Amino acid sequence: MTIRYLLRLAQIDPLEACILMAHALKCSRVQLVIRENDALSVEQINDIKALLNRRMQGEPIAYLTGEREFYGLSFKVTPDVLIPRPETELLVELAMEKLPQAGRVADLGTGSGAVAVALAHTRRDAQVIATDISDEALTVAHHNADHHEVKIQFIRSNWFEMLDGLFDLLVSNPPYIAASDVHLLQGDLRFEPCSALTDHANGMTALSTIIEGAPAHLKSGGWLLLEHGYDQATAVRDQFTSASWRDVHSWKDLAGIERISGGRWGAIMSEK
Repeated sequence: MTIRYLLRLAQIDPLEACILMAHALKCSRVQLVIRENDALSVEQINDIKALLNRRMQGEPIAYLTGEREFYGLSFKVTPDVLIPRPETELLVELAMEKLPQAGRVADLGTGSGAVAVALAHTRRDAQVIATDISDEALTVAHHNADHHEVKIQFIRSNWFEMLDGLFDLLVSNPPYIAASDVHLLQGDLRFEPCSALTDHANGMTALSTIIEGAPAHLKSGGWLLLEHGYDQATAVRDQFTSASWRDVHSWKDLAGIERISGGRWGAIMSEK
């Protein structure tokens, strides 16, 4: 059986089939095309069919291949961490804009380390700290930092619990999906760590906790930037405003959805 014939038999999206076959055969997709008439061994056929079947059951491509690209970098991902998503790149872009030269930034609930590593990779001048409550997630994040040769201090912490010192910037993509949201039972979310997706309540618990706790860990004029759900921007801004944050604002992702909200603590001049 050849690569070309097996691709024709695949009952999933052709591009996804190519990605999985290239992964199984340890080659690029270009090489896959060049080798399309090569005969496959029984072991190779079985490996490829196993991956295709798992994808047919809905398992995410990122978990099947063990990697996902984010901010132009390749990241290791496992079922212990969320799969990095393109909309979260906005959080990185805003963080780089708000972070002063040689500034100190903490990524709360780092997961795979995607945001922290992207920041540290782009802003070599910055001091980057990343926290997570999950030992398994921190192991993945450590691997990604080492892979991209960036220096990050990783701390096992429940939000601010083990965080010391003051920061110029705090960022987080916390669990913000309400426990009753049907999306938790659909698509890739079915396979991702539940505790990283939902607060097991109304979706606002972690967001509120971070907004309330951040002032004690920010320098005067420091920013807090939070990713949230497509319908939570107003509620998050209200939380910031009621807690006396300044320059409260929401930013839209490429789909036009208010995806990131933030504010500045103790600042006087408005700067959005």
